[in-house]
Amino acid sequence: METKHIRISDFNYPLPDERIAKFPLAQRDESKLLVYRKGEVSEDTFRNLPDYLPEGALMVFNNTKVIQARLHFRKDTGALIEVFLLEPAQPTDYELMFQTRGHCAWLCMVGNLKKWKEGTLTRTIDMKGTPLTITAERGRQVGTSHWVDFRWDSDDISFAEILETMGELPIPPYLNRETQESDKTTYQTVYSKIKGSVAAPTAGLHFTDRVLEAIDAHGIDREELTLHVGAGTFKPVKSEEIEGHEMHTEYVSVRRETIAKLLNHDCRAIAVGTTSVRTLESLYYMGLKVMRNPDATEAELHVRQWEPYEVGSEKVEVRSALQALLEWLDRHGLKVLHSSTQIIIAPGYDYKIVRMLVTNFHQPQSTLLLLVSAFVHGDWRRIYDYALAHDFRFLSYGDSSLLIP
Repeated sequence: METKHIRISDFNYPLPDERIAKFPLAQRDESKLLVYRKGEVSEDTFRNLPDYLPEGALMVFNNTKVIQARLHFRKDTGALIEVFLLEPAQPTDYELMFQTRGHCAWLCMVGNLKKWKEGTLTRTIDMKGTPLTITAERGRQVGTSHWVDFRWDSDDISFAEILETMGELPIPPYLNRETQESDKTTYQTVYSKIKGSVAAPTAGLHFTDRVLEAIDAHGIDREELTLHVGAGTFKPVKSEEIEGHEMHTEYVSVRRETIAKLLNHDCRAIAVGTTSVRTLESLYYMGLKVMRNPDATEAELHVRQWEPYEVGSEKVEVRSALQALLEWLDRHGLKVLHSSTQIIIAPGYDYKIVRMLVTNFHQPQSTLLLLVSAFVHGDWRRIYDYALAHDFRFLSYGDSSLLIP
């Protein structure tokens, strides 16, 4: 069957609410680890993960950091408006955005939108003992998002500092609870560095310093890249066939050394999380683009949703595509590749780079479950049936799996 015509109802399974982990374990690496190896399923504890990894392999992590993206304003009428930051609009660069002073604009989701027809929202917060007033003004609609201009009356305060003070960490909606102070720590990976995500790359939440040290001791090479996770990661597939589902755009940064390291590792990697998968696999298609157009800009390297399934994109060796991307970076004097991807990975997809995957257990009828199914050649039910029968905890704060097809 053609990938576009996959019925999302074929990827349903019963997930009782009590199986969704509402909070993480006290010790991250004591979570359960399901090991799927060529059709065989077993279980262990996550801290023993390094024992299953081949010496000399390359393991790739997403070092994005979750921002406190939920901002609350109260109107004079008493109505509470939630402004949820999705992606930077002005400036569009994440790093510059967090350094802005006085004004910036984001594309946002707005909660209680009907109560905010017009006018400016205002909130005063205490910043280092001094009151600071922040205003939000709604502009045009962009797709399902809204352009929102933020202004504040101080050139000494950056937008990053404002978020730290008035923002709330956006834990997943399916946890059905308020964000707690502990989430500020537990909903970040121990290696998170680059601010920008509105959801954590949750496969990474199990790693501790001792597990990372054990990975190093096993002779496994570690590398990091950045994909900023958007709220679209929770967007349910509402169409019967996946052709009707639009993937959200995600912004990626990959260092030149990472691509060089992939080439040194025979273009193979162990991916930590589906976000690392989407970034790594997108690199191949970006390489094809620069082979076709050596003068392509970073924006033109954007990977469209259905690009991998179009005829003719499969014939180039992975090494050739990555080598072309490396040479393109060198020609443009770039140390880091900044681009974006909308890639959808579903049954029918041919994996190019990822050979092993560390990932959590995903929601029924989600694009992440499609990605897993594609990785294990359709054998996802065996994995999920085992996890359900053996008391595994599901979703963001749940247990983990190592998949070796």
